[in-house]
Amino acid sequence: MKMVPENFKATDDLLSDRVILVTGATGGFGKAISTALAAHGATVILVGRNLRLIESLYDEIEQAGYPTPAIYPINFEGASEQDYLEMASNIESQLGRLDGIIHCAAILGAPTVFAQSDAATWYRVHQVNLHAPYLLTRACLPLLGRSGNGSIVFMIDDKTGAYWDAYQVSKQGLKEMAGLLAREYEGSDLRVNCVNPGKTRTGLQVRAYPAADNNDRLPTPEDHINTFLYLLSDQLIENGEVFGPG
Repeated sequence: MKMVPENFKATDDLLSDRVILVTGATGGFGKAISTALAAHGATVILVGRNLRLIESLYDEIEQAGYPTPAIYPINFEGASEQDYLEMASNIESQLGRLDGIIHCAAILGAPTVFAQSDAATWYRVHQVNLHAPYLLTRACLPLLGRSGNGSIVFMIDDKTGAYWDAYQVSKQGLKEMAGLLAREYEGSDLRVNCVNPGKTRTGLQVRAYPAADNNDRLPTPEDHINTFLYLLSDQLIENGEVFGPG
């Protein structure tokens, strides 16, 4: 795995004038990342399904004196291709640009023995974890391509043992899709990378390992912020890499 360069320094204006979209913006990683991006000068597009939580995060960012974010409520479970095309069109008309996307939204589903898996859960998990990132990224590629320094970040996971069912397959699919994009855009101004944060103290981690003794001693999303700041900054040079904890 790649690590952030030791000489990287996240200045207060690191992301000034950049517009960055964060999915799952009110989740454990999404909220920490959105707040940090705004604190370093970015205009953040807060994407999530719970309007009340998005509005609360909007208020926190605005009250902190950071650039005013944008709100875009959407339910990935039921969103269609046209919904994502409309999102990209609205971003262009209202903000004029898009410099980056961080795909944080994910659901665990119901890990189980494959033979006993539920088809409805399988479809729902893939819709949120794989199909939504595909449709959203594809819709926004023209905007990102005009950024001059665009960046797409996919959050992946390495639960490759037994019983993880749709979650495992969707996350592995996401990693392969990111690699495909990175190869296709090699040599361009658009960079595509993944982050595999490892075990982190989030709601998804607790649901995945509810009986684990060390959940309260795990790193927090805030401990990974430097990685995301680097991946959305003008200092990013890597493409097609997986960044680990740090």
